Amino acid sequence: MGALIQQCSFLFKCLHTIHVPAILGQKLKADYVFRGITMEQIRNVRPGDEDSLAYVQTESWKAAFREIVPADILAECTALESTAAIYRRILDEGFGNGYLMELDGKPHCIAWWSVARDANMAGYAELICLHSLQENWRKGYGRAMMERVLADVKKAGYEKLVLWVFENNTRAIQFYKSFGFEPSGRRRPALGAVEEMYSKPL
Repeated sequence: MGALIQQCSFLFKCLHTIHVPAILGQKLKADYVFRGITMEQIRNVRPGDEDSLAYVQTESWKAAFREIVPADILAECTALESTAAIYRRILDEGFGNGYLMELDGKPHCIAWWSVARDANMAGYAELICLHSLQENWRKGYGRAMMERVLADVKKAGYEKLVLWVFENNTRAIQFYKSFGFEPSGRRRPALGAVEEMYSKPL
């Protein structure tokens, strides 16, 4: 696994933080919402989901970040086999709380949260990722996933949820602001671009 893959994957970094079990015994529980003619399923991830998780992440990165992350970095960060291997390791480690949404039995959207990885953020949770495939953007599926995440984070007793987003990712920023996330002013370089932290009280 190349050094750049290790750098660009949030999953690799997760392995060096505190492990948090899946909350409230929901590991195998599924939620169903009927939306038009499509059955929507959101469930907690489990070992064996690595290929679906990697597919959604890499395809969504290609669509969402192609004008934000330099092409050579993006190409290496979206290598399917390497990403699947990292997800397999994360699933085996039992890190955090991951979700997979399926539409008509096919993977469409993923999300992952854990205790905040910054040592000075005691009592905070962190939304590490929320990705969906481009063909169903702006149809409410990402909103359904965010609502599930917010509900579970609140049930787990956290007082604030934070996330990092590329400062030029206006589509994502508008989405997060619609849920009440506000910029913190904290920025950091990432993958040839700049991320900013957003936060939301719960």
